[in-house]
Amino acid sequence: MATIKVTQTGSPIRRTKDQRATLVGLGLNKMHKTVELEDTPSVRGMVQKVHHMVSVEE
Repeated sequence: MATIKVTQTGSPIRRTKDQRATLVGLGLNKMHKTVELEDTPSVRGMVQKVHHMVSVEE
């Protein structure tokens, strides 16, 4: 299955609880941390929700 690399580039400080929870759900909790995830519609939806705090590499 295809994978994507998601890197946290923004801080969750002063963000809503659901955006913080989305970052935790993606496996991100610190700045500049990178995780490799399967490219599924649910993961894409989570990335879209916090697109201003992450960068994505195909």
